[in-house]
Amino acid sequence: MAKLWQKDYDVNKETERFTVGNDYLLDKSLLKWDVAGSIAHASMLKKAGILMNEEFSKLKKELKGMLNDKDFEIRQSDEDVHTAVENYLTKKLGNLGKKIHTARSRNEQVLLDIRLYTKEMLFGIAENLLKLAEALLDFSQKNKNIAMPGYTHTQKAMPSSAGLWSCAFLESLLDDLVLLKTAFSLNDQCPLGSAAGYGVSINIDREYVSGLLGFEKVQNNVLYAQNSRGKIESVVLSALTQIMLDSGKLATDLIIFSTPEFGYFELPKEFCTGSSIMPQKKNPDVLELARANASVVESCMFRVNGIIKNLISGYNRDLQLTKEPLMKGLETTNDTIKMMELVVKGLKVNKDRCLAACAPDIFATDKALELVKKGMPFRDAYKEVGLNLERLRSIDPTKNIMAKKHIGATGNLGLEKAKKAIEKEKIELSKEKSSFEEKMQNLVKFY
Repeated sequence: MAKLWQKDYDVNKETERFTVGNDYLLDKSLLKWDVAGSIAHASMLKKAGILMNEEFSKLKKELKGMLNDKDFEIRQSDEDVHTAVENYLTKKLGNLGKKIHTARSRNEQVLLDIRLYTKEMLFGIAENLLKLAEALLDFSQKNKNIAMPGYTHTQKAMPSSAGLWSCAFLESLLDDLVLLKTAFSLNDQCPLGSAAGYGVSINIDREYVSGLLGFEKVQNNVLYAQNSRGKIESVVLSALTQIMLDSGKLATDLIIFSTPEFGYFELPKEFCTGSSIMPQKKNPDVLELARANASVVESCMFRVNGIIKNLISGYNRDLQLTKEPLMKGLETTNDTIKMMELVVKGLKVNKDRCLAACAPDIFATDKALELVKKGMPFRDAYKEVGLNLERLRSIDPTKNIMAKKHIGATGNLGLEKAKKAIEKEKIELSKEKSSFEEKMQNLVKFY
């Protein structure tokens, strides 16, 4: 079948291989979104009088049927999903199939497909992020009164608790969700109608199409629609990077604190793999890969930024190469946080090891503050304790952590606030996701 840009010559085969790359493989993930976009566009063409009712019905039937056609495939010769879809329609419907591309460009089609794909992925990531947050909340509630050493400079510093440790990650993930929602909102703009970046001379209804596809709003400036490709992907990947940095730190803590030398935590054995030579080994490979994946996702962001840097306004073929790192970042983040949730759910605390690790010196600051309460200036109290560390005696670590009642301290973690925040986010996410799925159900019956 012909390419959408077919000339009066055949392109060099090596040029075709080089320019197509692996787009035709990546685009398998975009098929349903290209179909949804095509149905919405055809509906708009009907509204504009370009398509008759019967023509629209035929196009919609074939587009929906395509999703269940086992013989449908995107070939390298198609270049992308957009060409494959149009060729399919033309094969099935003849000249009617050729009408589907009226007043649109592949430049906006790929933007649309990526935005819808990203939107669905972000819904899933947000859901799984909240599940991980719930797992950390449950862990915090169960272990809030188990004292353990807190660390600075990788050395024991002050009394902490298993609850404080886990709640720190919980609150960080909720901050990450704020960034994710911002990225979601920027992505939730409909680019259809921007064509190649300069609009069209047909009186199209961009708001109508945007509403059909469940977008928050139309992306107004048609040139900015093209200029935003890569930019919005970068914002999404930046938000994902923050999630992954937290997952990486969580993984590192679990790796260290579950070693025999520390023994504070016990990892669920079903998530530990073995050695091909050492029979005794139970390796935290899952956590090591989760930690490494933080760099993978961050590199995806850097890759997109490098591609879009200093490009002239409008579409440039460079932008084709932003698709793969975006998909990689979304999929890697989703897989990682799902795995981290499973690990946290099975995580156990060794209370005896935690308490035993609370050596007298971690109470040095508390001792200095006791002297302050008696009237000694802090700097003098600091010196007094520092010069007499050997006199420090162990005190009850549990009483110590529970006595610290100011906001956010070990005796006042604010878990109820965190629980309410999670519930609020779950309700809002469920409503927004249901609304989107209802739009898609009405349009294509995906769900």
